[in-house]
Amino acid sequence: MSPLTIPSLTTDRLVLRPFTPDDAAALHHLAAAPGVMQYFPTPEPPDLARVERLIARQRAEWEERGYAWWAVTLPAGDTLLGWCGLQYLPDTDETEVGYLLGREYWGHGYATEAARASVAFGFEHFDFVEIIGITHPENVASQNVLKKCGMRFTAATRYFNMDCYRFAVNRADWPVARAST
Repeated sequence: MSPLTIPSLTTDRLVLRPFTPDDAAALHHLAAAPGVMQYFPTPEPPDLARVERLIARQRAEWEERGYAWWAVTLPAGDTLLGWCGLQYLPDTDETEVGYLLGREYWGHGYATEAARASVAFGFEHFDFVEIIGITHPENVASQNVLKKCGMRFTAATRYFNMDCYRFAVNRADWPVARAST
């Protein structure tokens, strides 16, 4: 993948596209809603400047690694629902699928659809042995998303200085997991 070539992914109902600086205000609004950041390591909603830095950092991650987060949108109107994608975890040398959707988009299967597309992208374009998902122990909805992506619970452990549940799917199981979810 050449520098600055960030692919877009299209699913049945979503478009995962590169972030632009213009997405900052909408993403800030989504993350500021009550409960959206509840299970993240920093549960306080980010200010606009932090969101702008996060978007810029995604561009840098795409350049360095060839993967990062996408803006998750609806095809009609380019409405921003949140983000989803892959993230490298240098402390453990693992790749994680992660997602955040605005509260009004919870419960519609969008997180599962976006996460599956992200995991598929990872296995199709990189030589990952496994892709993991990390959730707060009380975030049952996120655990269900990971299970629907074919992931299995592997450990109660710590990531990002907090207690977490670790889920994983390995390359060998991905075609079977993808077909059965």
